[in-house]
Amino acid sequence: MVLPREHRLRGRFVFDRLYQKGRRLHGSWMVLRSLAAEPQLLKPDPRDSDSLSCRLGVVVSTKVSKRSVVRNRLRRLLHRQLVAAAVEHPARARGTWLLISLKPGSAEASDQVLLEECSQLLEKAGLRP
Repeated sequence: MVLPREHRLRGRFVFDRLYQKGRRLHGSWMVLRSLAAEPQLLKPDPRDSDSLSCRLGVVVSTKVSKRSVVRNRLRRLLHRQLVAAAVEHPARARGTWLLISLKPGSAEASDQVLLEECSQLLEKAGLRP
């Protein structure tokens, strides 16, 4: 599943800001970075309906797996989880940028373990009750 356009993080400056100033929450298999939205960093796009909508991203490097099939499967798995969190609680997620980075070795973890850890990190970030 691909992230809907209005929920995609895009642009080098956005990712740089998340890495520099984002609040980090560490888990065994991943790191969740969150930051209050800064719409001025986004390139204006007439197709975007709301610049303060929750923006999401997942980074899966080649350190996690050399095989792109595995990296893409993990990315899609976490996209579903993040979109569900943004849709379930739109008021909590509004005006937030989230970036999940998988740690090396997370490809060996089961999908259920990764999803549970993602849910725990989203709870810590205040996006789930």
